Amino acid sequence: MAWRLGTSIVRGEIDNTERGRLRGSIWVIGREEPIQLELKGDACIDMAGRRLTFINPQPEEGDHTDLHALQQGVPGDLTASRKARVLDVSVEEAARLSADGKPVPEHLACCLYLEWFSQANGRVVVEGCDFDMALSDATWVMTETEERVRADQSRLAIREWLEHLSDIQLDDGSDDDDGPMDEFEWEQFLRESDQLTDKYSEALEKYRDHPDCERLVAREMGWTWLEEALEAEARGAISENDLDDEDEDLDDLPPIEPNPMTEGVDWIRDDRGRVQHPLTARAHHVAMALWHQCDEQGLVGEGGDADVGDMVFQAQTLSAKLAGALDHLAYEHEREPGFIVACLKRALTYLHASIAAAEKVRVRNVMPQRMIEPFTRNLFELREQILHLMEEFRHKQW
Repeated sequence: MAWRLGTSIVRGEIDNTERGRLRGSIWVIGREEPIQLELKGDACIDMAGRRLTFINPQPEEGDHTDLHALQQGVPGDLTASRKARVLDVSVEEAARLSADGKPVPEHLACCLYLEWFSQANGRVVVEGCDFDMALSDATWVMTETEERVRADQSRLAIREWLEHLSDIQLDDGSDDDDGPMDEFEWEQFLRESDQLTDKYSEALEKYRDHPDCERLVAREMGWTWLEEALEAEARGAISENDLDDEDEDLDDLPPIEPNPMTEGVDWIRDDRGRVQHPLTARAHHVAMALWHQCDEQGLVGEGGDADVGDMVFQAQTLSAKLAGALDHLAYEHEREPGFIVACLKRALTYLHASIAAAEKVRVRNVMPQRMIEPFTRNLFELREQILHLMEEFRHKQW
């Protein structure tokens, strides 16, 4: 993933007064000396030929700032006029309004966006809408043709970075072995899926405000079929309805019902009637009960405690991972034991992280022991149940 700087920046300057060369200095909290930039290339047309200075009026710690002191490489997009949507309310309030189906107050703002690809750290992004910025007069002027060339070079840089990020080839089905994968093969598959997810996230973040976002993302992901379909749609060769024709019949399919023979073992219904594995339901209840307790005491959300927030987040993620590993058992007759074991291993990672965060909270005495002790006890009981299921499905894969 990319290195990102924003809140921890104190001030900075980017100099593109010499054609084909970008130099800069960025001062951040926690570092005595600035991070130096030496990049071969030019900024976007609004910054080309100019010197940009920017100041953060309210710098705060929070960014991961262990970047190499000298950033040498090539530029991506460097602009002081990128448009971004900015919330007019807190993140928590925005989430509440969105959940209630109400509009979220926001406005368009001019955003500083500095992107480069360094030999030491890969992709680095500086982004923020709160910087006070000033541009000098231009010593040279970039033409529209030069801007198109620069944009092509930027796309090439992000493509090379994405290829580096996910230098993988998933199984194309040509292997003669048609047997089910074991837990170790599933672990490798899931790791590769994570890498593809990272690659997609990077491409989507890069082009999210571009009017041709979908086609550019498809190109970077290597989805030629989708890129070609979107290009054809743009030319009017096909309509959007044509792309959805294959999905029209799905509306007529009857709803999938869980297997009644496995109720109470592989699935139960929660208070809303949703189908869940019993272990998923318990993990969800444990995480939500803790969240409500912490929320009542102001320990989560804006102004909350970081360790408490981590403890709750990891517990909530545990519930989601268990759902992905087990909830499908309500519907499937043929099970992939190796897949389930691999997913349960991943779930344990978040369970252990939540226990570790809870220990930090206990040592710091941030919240009452009467809240922490039953929570950690529940986590250890969940751990025993997960290990029991893993052993059960391990026997089934051989």
